[in-house]
Amino acid sequence: MPTEQGNAQDPSRPAATGFGRRRALLAAGAVLAAGVGAAADELARDDRTAGRATTGAPPAEAAVPFHGARQAGVTASQQPATYLLSFDLPQTSAATGRKALRSVLGALTSTLATAASDAPPDPRLQGGGATRLTSLVGIGPALAARLDLNVPASLEELPPFPGDRLDPRRSNGDLLVQLCAADRWTLTVVAELVGGAAHAVGAVPRWTQSGFLPHTTPGTTPRNLFGSKDGTANPDHAATEQWVWGPPGAHGNGTVLVYRRIRMDVTGFAALSESRRDRAIGRRARDGVALSGTAEHDEPDIYAKNPDGSYVIPATAHVRLASPRFDGGARMLRRSYSYDDGPTDRGLLFCAFMRDSAQFTRIQNRLAARDALTPFLQHRASAVAYVLPGAASAGTLGEQLWT
Repeated sequence: MPTEQGNAQDPSRPAATGFGRRRALLAAGAVLAAGVGAAADELARDDRTAGRATTGAPPAEAAVPFHGARQAGVTASQQPATYLLSFDLPQTSAATGRKALRSVLGALTSTLATAASDAPPDPRLQGGGATRLTSLVGIGPALAARLDLNVPASLEELPPFPGDRLDPRRSNGDLLVQLCAADRWTLTVVAELVGGAAHAVGAVPRWTQSGFLPHTTPGTTPRNLFGSKDGTANPDHAATEQWVWGPPGAHGNGTVLVYRRIRMDVTGFAALSESRRDRAIGRRARDGVALSGTAEHDEPDIYAKNPDGSYVIPATAHVRLASPRFDGGARMLRRSYSYDDGPTDRGLLFCAFMRDSAQFTRIQNRLAARDALTPFLQHRASAVAYVLPGAASAGTLGEQLWT
């Protein structure tokens, strides 16, 4: 999985047991822990500040504003729990489809804004202070093409990668909604409200998925189910403006979300020695420090060599293969979560934001060819969505789609 997308660098510069002892996928890589930023600091200019990735919701007494130039599901601090919902719209004429989409986006705007307010009317969301709900709504490539919507020209589905084992019933979709909050209760209630509002105006549920972060002291980096720190190196504000948000213009306050549901062979990976696990990732698990560094946030030196000429960070290490130095300096903002759907189905919900999904494709192709984590990962679901610009206080999400 593409991970090592963090601190700016000069753009120029093991055998294992897999699932059931089978040889694991040729390429499940693009998403694990090498320090990419599962928990992002606030990135919007207005009343949010950029910084290193941290976890935990902001002060519980204040609601997170729904309205703004950019959707809070990307700009606010990453919350401890998430719930994703995918919907399809009936395939009709373009004119009918556009009318239906307007209705759905209007219903979602109203529902999400109300749920995120200081005083949501649903009694199940009352009595515990503000919900701290954040959300985002995105448009899938197929719907954008079908209705000739004003989205980035580069928006498209991901190509197939070697080793993919994607379930189409849990992938893609015309609309994607991501809810984030401090607790599962809020997400369950709001997901019900969102699903009901969308269904009432013609949207059809496609799939849902819940995820979580570990309890982590604010200001420190959370771990994924492999025990690795996941979120060390998200881009700073300047790099985010360059690589994550769209170019100036109609898409400047939008971004592209790449989602991958990755099953992890936690038991198989844990059976490796600590040294082999660290070399597979390229960071020490105990403190998140790159094998070439001395502190967690030191930039990985992918060209450093040992006295015998071998790379300090091995050639097949996840950190090395996902390095921005192999991708013209391009970075992505990672806000990933773990999931647990049963003893044999646990892993990572890779959620990354970028200006162009071709960036993910380039990284994943490198990982597919050589990543040492491949035997322990299976990519089981996938989606791409254009995350719409935010809505003004009297506006509706998606107003730029029709221009």
